[in-house]
Amino acid sequence: MHARAVAATATALLGTAALLSPVPAARAGDAPEPTVIAHRGASAYAPENTLAAIDKAAALGFTWVENDVQRTKDGRLVVIHDDSLRRTTDVARVFPGRAPWKVKDFTAAEIARLDAGSWFSRSYRGTRVPTLAQYMRRVEHNHEKLLLEIKNPELYPGIEQQILKLLGNEGWLDRGHLDRLVVQSFSADSLRTVHDLRPAVTTGYLGTPSVASLRRYAGFADLINPSVESISAGYVHTVHAVVGPHGRPLRVFTWTVNDAVTTWKAVGYGVDGLITNRPDVVRAALRAS
Repeated sequence: MHARAVAATATALLGTAALLSPVPAARAGDAPEPTVIAHRGASAYAPENTLAAIDKAAALGFTWVENDVQRTKDGRLVVIHDDSLRRTTDVARVFPGRAPWKVKDFTAAEIARLDAGSWFSRSYRGTRVPTLAQYMRRVEHNHEKLLLEIKNPELYPGIEQQILKLLGNEGWLDRGHLDRLVVQSFSADSLRTVHDLRPAVTTGYLGTPSVASLRRYAGFADLINPSVESISAGYVHTVHAVVGPHGRPLRVFTWTVNDAVTTWKAVGYGVDGLITNRPDVVRAALRAS
């Protein structure tokens, strides 16, 4: 029996009570340890989606980082999670008359003026919202790998083509980089577009599709990336039984895992990756399991 099947069966037998217990879940001896992905960089320790956050992830010893990409009024790609600049910058102070401060309503030069660090800590005062080009160069400098999320693609027609063009210009679509890149989205249409334009790019669907629809998603997605609260060992095992567009079983990266108990629960489910704001906490929990 495959190692993942062993892990899934053991988890089912343990039951819900065992999954909620602060005792490390059992793993099959030959099952690979899940990949740990720093969510928006090491975002518990530095302002999310900034160069400082991916530098912090690198300093902690983590190679995989996750980010969010949106587009400015003048067509530049920037790395930021919300479709509004309000939460993570001082935009309301700098541009008080332009509520609701949507990313798409500001030029790249205007966004470059904003402080994207003080909201998190005074020590990060003056941190900027990076462009995607700046971000990719720092990821390359840090020898990191990237889980790139296309955020709100319905607001930015053609953003998939634009992202792929920039990735190509930065050298990230060559053979040496493709194993360091996953493009994900909550939008199946956006992900299908990426797959159609660049079939060699690894893609991940954010969400928890029904079991009945998994084969349809497997036509354009290599990973199914659900929230940890929405899955079970049985669901993960079922996902692993489906072959994706590159002839390999679908994988599962789950989010957002920030403590030991949730780490052990996700490990018991048999997931392939753990997306976390606290990668060092997750690593410690994995070592204790």
